[in-house]
Amino acid sequence: MSAKPFLFLSARPEVEAVGPEYESVRRAMGVDAARLEHVRLDVDPLGELEFDEYAGIVVGGSPYNVTTPETGKHEVQRRVEADLTRLAERAVADDFPLLLTCYGIGVLTRLLGGEVGTTFGEHAQAVEIRLTAEGTADPLVSVLPGRFDALVGHKEATERPPADAMLLASSAGCPVQIYRVGTQVYATQFHPEVSTTDFIARAQVYRHHGYFPASELREVGERLAAASVTEPQRMLRRFAELAGARSRG
Repeated sequence: MSAKPFLFLSARPEVEAVGPEYESVRRAMGVDAARLEHVRLDVDPLGELEFDEYAGIVVGGSPYNVTTPETGKHEVQRRVEADLTRLAERAVADDFPLLLTCYGIGVLTRLLGGEVGTTFGEHAQAVEIRLTAEGTADPLVSVLPGRFDALVGHKEATERPPADAMLLASSAGCPVQIYRVGTQVYATQFHPEVSTTDFIARAQVYRHHGYFPASELREVGERLAAASVTEPQRMLRRFAELAGARSRG
């Protein structure tokens, strides 16, 4: 029996950022394109997924913010959030392998009764992430060292995690960087898929979105280029390994 594919859901309306994000995720997971299907949620409604058809699902980031007042959200964002909320609700109920990154952690936190706010936003940069004791024992997150640098860039963050969430990693500027719900649903605030080169290119796309002053693009690029970010992609590869093994029974 052939291995089940994975599904990548992108939520970025900026077309120039979509393809590179998919490739970053695919490379980090260590799978070929035939095994990583892609749906652009900004283009196509999600519909009803058959979880049995997939080994696991990864959700990418987005310039959307769940804290934007509902009256200020574009209809596409409202649909994307509704689709992701429904997906996360099913995955939690079924304990299905799901990894949500950046924007996705806000959707999951809000769904499960936690609090999302703008207190712990972080400019586009590399920051040190520290695993909690639970993180060092977690089947997925323990593949990472106790301390490592990761790339962040977000205006909102989890201020109070859901009651049932297990906190797995924090940083000095953002106390909730990874958590797990159940045994198979994970959410990260940082971007586990990107290299510094990938992130510099992404910063170019989003230079006018408020993640940093647009006039500082060159300085941001220089800081990112000087950063040593070597570990986070291991998390996605481990996710693919564990979810793939689970799907094979």
